[in-house]
Amino acid sequence: MTAGIGALDLEEAGAVLAAESARFASFGWMRGTSGNLSVVLSRDPLRLAVTASGRDKGELTAADVVLVDGRGAAVQGGRPSAEAELHARVAALTGAGAVVHVHTVAAVAMGCRAPGGIVFRDLEMLKGVGQPAHDVDVVLPVIANSQDMTELGDRLEAARNPRMPAVVVAGHGLYVWGADPRQARHHTEVVEWLLELELAGT
Repeated sequence: MTAGIGALDLEEAGAVLAAESARFASFGWMRGTSGNLSVVLSRDPLRLAVTASGRDKGELTAADVVLVDGRGAAVQGGRPSAEAELHARVAALTGAGAVVHVHTVAAVAMGCRAPGGIVFRDLEMLKGVGQPAHDVDVVLPVIANSQDMTELGDRLEAARNPRMPAVVVAGHGLYVWGADPRQARHHTEVVEWLLELELAGT
């Protein structure tokens, strides 16, 4: 296996994902066992560390991680999140080094309110996802949910906006990505802020 992002091994990746999960859980964005995170460990072949299925995301340890292949199938460890296949698809499609999936109220509510996509404009916070703060419309895509990860991945690929490192899955939550776990976290926090502001109707 080629050296991974930041040369992380599976245990180190597990520790990083556990810390990130605890942060998101503390915000109420990963209630119960909902949500999942991943980090790319190798590109050729594609391998990701993904949080294990059915675990409380506020209580993860470095061992609560599964190594999966480019189809989201387990290579080492226990049972990955059911959405591991979508994480792998996003990593392959976008070149991301880390993917975040959270279940926030604002994402679900705005997905219902604006099923054709959520438009942001003239907000300084847009700089946090690499976009101009003024005079440009930035669209966050919204896609219909599916329990079939291949179908959901097809919808994400068709709707993806290269200017926005995120997509809302209607009735489900938010997928966000970045070059590494820190950037993915920052993107998640920025996009969620934008969604909360939009939901507030200001």
